[in-house]
Amino acid sequence: MAFQAVISRKVLDRSLSSFGVGARSMSSWWKNVEPAPKDPILGVTEAFLADPSPSKVNVGVGAYRDDNGKPVVLECVREAERRIAGNLNMEYLPMGGSMNMVEETLKLAYGENSDFIKDKRIAAIQSLSGTGACRIFADFQKRFLSGSQIYIPVPTWSNHHNIWRDAQVPQTTYRYYHPESRGLDFAGLMDDIKNAPNGSFFLLHACAHNPTGVDPTEEQWREISHQIKAKDHFAFFDMAYQGFASGDPEKDAKSIRIFLEDGHHIGIAQSYAKNMGLYGQRVGCLSVLCEDEKQAIAVKSQLQQLARPMYSNPPVHGALIVSTILGDLELKKLWLKEVKVMADRIIGMRSALRENLEKLGSPLSWEHITNQIGMFCYSGMTPEQVDRLTNEYHIYMTRNGRISMAGVTTGNVPYLANAIHEVTKSA
Repeated sequence: MAFQAVISRKVLDRSLSSFGVGARSMSSWWKNVEPAPKDPILGVTEAFLADPSPSKVNVGVGAYRDDNGKPVVLECVREAERRIAGNLNMEYLPMGGSMNMVEETLKLAYGENSDFIKDKRIAAIQSLSGTGACRIFADFQKRFLSGSQIYIPVPTWSNHHNIWRDAQVPQTTYRYYHPESRGLDFAGLMDDIKNAPNGSFFLLHACAHNPTGVDPTEEQWREISHQIKAKDHFAFFDMAYQGFASGDPEKDAKSIRIFLEDGHHIGIAQSYAKNMGLYGQRVGCLSVLCEDEKQAIAVKSQLQQLARPMYSNPPVHGALIVSTILGDLELKKLWLKEVKVMADRIIGMRSALRENLEKLGSPLSWEHITNQIGMFCYSGMTPEQVDRLTNEYHIYMTRNGRISMAGVTTGNVPYLANAIHEVTKSA
């Protein structure tokens, strides 16, 4: 057997040599590949899980937790799954996904009785949650407006930069967060919109800005819309938290409605990860408002063509859950009740964290905790202070000081507040 193996190896070597491969070791193809840097968000959870401390706290996770720190499956989702189970086959969806899910999703963003929907002016496809919607749009932008660039707020969800970078769309930034006030740098934002080349693309967070939790007021949104229109810019909204910010999906879509009223042709990425707790189902929607039905048909066909080589067509289960919930009056009513419960718990934890810090006699102002909105609180802590929280108190969050309020509970908020007080009291 050993002799046969030697002969076989010599035959293989001669065969490889005839193709010009001979001298290369079969293990050397990837010798120049270095380990990728850890994701700044996902790495937090990895470190948390590896920590044996019984007092550890994870306020880095971007997923809702109940007041016991446990993941939640909504009752409306359970009921939708019960109705779906065993009733449908597992055939492929079209490239554009579930049209029932897409139609119901457009109503949430554009309005239940939107003329844009009635006039069939919206090109829309099911996407792999909000991330997939952003990526397909970035590729669409690159393919059909290759000379354009995208303006991304400082700061933003870190994956935004990755998405447009890998789509090879030139990107620059615009001012958004004001560190001193822990609020919006409205003057800087407006100045950057005015100074951007006409016809630029602007990425906007529709509500519950990630990571800062800082949103423009309604009047500020109107001024932003006016200036973007004056410069002929394109507004692309990432709406990952509709309903999850205030508890009211209509209120959370106000920024989009203002732009629609002002005559913009916008794009929207929508996701059901947060507001229905469908994190692992990866169900979302990409939509682009067009001039007319004919243009919408053309744009949709191109969005589908972009999806085809990426993943062929989207998964069916999450789309069925969404369309079942939104297509049934009673289930939709239950969803609206449950999403408000989630939003109200987050709002309540903001108040509790601020109150605990103030009771400790912190010399700093913590008003921004309750002024901000949504899942995340941009605390203003430095990377060094965050490191102290982790090393001394086993509290885990991203080094930019972003606290996931979903990880804050009635049980851990005093401990969290005390730790924050200790690392910031000499600041």
